[in-house]
Amino acid sequence: MSGLSRTSDDLSPRRRRILYHAWHRGTRELDLLLGRFADAHVGDLLEAELDDFEALMEVEDKDLFGWILGKQETPEQFRTAVLAKVLAYAAAHPLTD
Repeated sequence: MSGLSRTSDDLSPRRRRILYHAWHRGTRELDLLLGRFADAHVGDLLEAELDDFEALMEVEDKDLFGWILGKQETPEQFRTAVLAKVLAYAAAHPLTD
């Protein structure tokens, strides 16, 4: 998969922006991970979860990679249900598909 695969027609403007940003935020690996996660879940996340996801997308790539790979401690403010969902998604849908 090389990019956005879900239509955004049924999404609010905020969810559309989040979906786009998830696919265009930094390194290709994180674009694939966060973009695929957003494709699957952006329509179902609660407003507070959207806040957390937006904050997560602003994290530096090297830090976020460290958290995902378990090589760095995740700061308390980012230990959210959304990060747990992203981590579970990453484990269930490896980028080598």
